[in-house]
Amino acid sequence: MLDALTVVTAIAALALAAWCGWAAYRDQPTKDWHFIGMAVVTVLALVQLVVGIVQLARGEKAEQGTTIFVAYLIGSFACIPAAGFMSLAERTRWGSITVAAGGVVLAVLQVRLYDIWGG
Repeated sequence: MLDALTVVTAIAALALAAWCGWAAYRDQPTKDWHFIGMAVVTVLALVQLVVGIVQLARGEKAEQGTTIFVAYLIGSFACIPAAGFMSLAERTRWGSITVAAGGVVLAVLQVRLYDIWGG
């Protein structure tokens, strides 16, 4: 895994969580700007998914197992889009809270991916 990509993805996810948490504090739903932020974080997670699969295809191994590593990669990629879709269904401050929670979950998943890979 690329350590820098993992750190950047985790920081971007926490920044998104703080931004949406601020919107929830101000009693606002997710807005278009939030969805642009979600797209940026999702692209970072997609890049990490591709890098992880390429490294596995080259013969490198995750220290704690390939299956769990791939499961965490897929979960990391799906985390923010799932939160974004749920925020569309709930157009109140709770939608913003959902995305904020998704950002925190993604940051934790990044730490776990680092551990699984052998960091």
